Amino acid sequence: MCNNTTTLTRRNRSHESAVDLLPPVTASSLLPPLSSVKNLQPYNTKSPVGTFTSKVTSPQQIITKHGRIDARKCLVAHVGLENFIRNIALPLDLKLPDEVKFNMNGRGRIRSWEEVYLAERVYTKCLGISKRIYQTHAFTHEPDRKLAYFILEEHNERSLSFLPGFDFFVLVFTYYDDDKNVTRVEVQYDQLSFFLHCMGLAQGHAWVTENLITPFALAWAKAFYASGLANPFTFVLQLLLVPCALIYWFLW
Repeated sequence: MCNNTTTLTRRNRSHESAVDLLPPVTASSLLPPLSSVKNLQPYNTKSPVGTFTSKVTSPQQIITKHGRIDARKCLVAHVGLENFIRNIALPLDLKLPDEVKFNMNGRGRIRSWEEVYLAERVYTKCLGISKRIYQTHAFTHEPDRKLAYFILEEHNERSLSFLPGFDFFVLVFTYYDDDKNVTRVEVQYDQLSFFLHCMGLAQGHAWVTENLITPFALAWAKAFYASGLANPFTFVLQLLLVPCALIYWFLW
């Protein structure tokens, strides 16, 4: 793989690709005529969606956004978070100032890169992770929003033999300013799944969910929908009444 002093970085530029031998492809050549754009996505099998009611998006805006997005392949692989971050910024020539708004899945908000690196070193020790190999293979860039986002793949090796190693996927959003300074980073991932992997319980949890919880949940969903009473108010009412009924049944 790679080590602390080895970086794998590869960029595929459009002007180096054989695709340029073909006629230029535009959003209009890939999409239906404007008259049928309003049926971009069917709402159900009975009738098309018609005109959008949203005030912030529309089929035409979606098509325009699609034409402006830059999606490219870019391989960056590294051991250690700091090495990875410093090299993932290179394809877009982004700068990493000392201060940054780093949102760790809504569970922590960090204000500087040094604190980000420190937090990663501490919690990997606490969770029994001896080595983390970070990699990404592509990213999506929206220049109009000054935003780039990508899927971060983690390979985690463990410091204790009875804890299994595991792979994990994280969605990373990176925002920058006019000077290409990274100003904000938002990391989103399934926190429950991550800690289940750390404790070696992910496979057991998956079995219980698939074989015990899911059949019961599907039976409840079918009955609830068939009753014709499915709405937010009755759903919340069930969440309040069912636990109270169970407590009353077992304790009284």
